[in-house]
Amino acid sequence: MVRDKVEEAEWKYLDVNEHWQQMKNLMMETAQVTCRLSKGLCRHTETLWKHEEVVEAVKEKIKYENRKRENLIEAWKEYKKSRQNAKSVISSAKEKKQKECASDLNDPNHQNEIIQIAKKMVKERQDIMRSNCLKEYRVE
Repeated sequence: MVRDKVEEAEWKYLDVNEHWQQMKNLMMETAQVTCRLSKGLCRHTETLWKHEEVVEAVKEKIKYENRKRENLIEAWKEYKKSRQNAKSVISSAKEKKQKECASDLNDPNHQNEIIQIAKKMVKERQDIMRSNCLKEYRVE
């Protein structure tokens, strides 16, 4: 596919930079058609609702998860209780943080923070439009 486009392109009277730019465009167009664009992996790792109570509940769940491998009925029941406890602690922490954020929407002091978080989330989900291994050098 790239070979066909290269043969169709006009290469006369181009300097090195223009030649490279035209080659790069041909390769990028072909890659977009063939592979399609990806938004990449989600890099949003910040959890606003995670605090000590949640961390302790998750650690307890992991501790019982390791014990349940002993194939004892009691260990399985303890794991199930700790898992339910962790789920309820996480959901209550999330709900509490959502209510807090919802009340901050009308507060003019926090509107700048909300705009910054939204911009950050949009930036993380942008399409990848250029290759990371090639740098553009412009000679002026």
